Amino acid sequence: MKKLLLTLLTLVLILCLSACETQSDNDNIIKVSATPSPHAEILEEAKEILEEEYGYTLEIEVLTDYYVFNRALEDEEVDANYFQHLPYLENDLEKYGYDIVNAGEIHIEPFGFFSKTIRSIDELKENDTIVISNSISDHGRILTILSDAGVITLDSSVTSVDATTQDIIDNPLNLEFVEIKPELLASAYENEEGALVAINGNYALQAGLNPVEDAVLLEDVSSDNPYVNVVACKSKDKDSDKIKALVEVLKSDAIKDFINEKYQGSVIVIE
Repeated sequence: MKKLLLTLLTLVLILCLSACETQSDNDNIIKVSATPSPHAEILEEAKEILEEEYGYTLEIEVLTDYYVFNRALEDEEVDANYFQHLPYLENDLEKYGYDIVNAGEIHIEPFGFFSKTIRSIDELKENDTIVISNSISDHGRILTILSDAGVITLDSSVTSVDATTQDIIDNPLNLEFVEIKPELLASAYENEEGALVAINGNYALQAGLNPVEDAVLLEDVSSDNPYVNVVACKSKDKDSDKIKALVEVLKSDAIKDFINEKYQGSVIVIE
């Protein structure tokens, strides 16, 4: 009987030590989901700094489908994600009720319109097709760019964030707007599926496009642009050492210099 008790106690001790070791290991790991470019590339650059200066091991989970990210974060499959702009996050919070918050504003990716058939928006013809994201949080941004360029006119009562195609009050060329999933936009451009294709900055970069050089029409990024890309985390973790360290590194001079040098204006850091 004593031998059995001793064996059981030994097993319990081993399990406890193993659990403590696993917990300790997990405490030193920051798992972040990101799109391949530029987010995962920026995180790769941050890895060494997080390890050397803060003692954290950064694990990057690369995803391409926008609709997976916040659900995975809500379910605590990752500690944070880095892929979305604020309006997208706010739209998901309203739609799904996630317990997720903005932990830090990192950069802006100017939104561009690309074409294989025209070189200027002046070449748009009547009844041309413009392919856009089916993410409602992108619509106001896309339409505002077109409105500022004089291609369409939007109802003045809506904001640049809230506008939809229903708010177009003047469309002199009778342009048709076709919505597809954001990750398919680069393919639509390659396949010449529209006179213009509005491609999110990260997907443009992934497709080898440089928005500054290749876009027919590029967003004018001002200091009050609401489409800043953020690190998101669970609300309970916002003030944790892990998330603070992650945001501090992403906002560091070293990462800012990396972004400026690598992306040459296609990704703009937030000061």
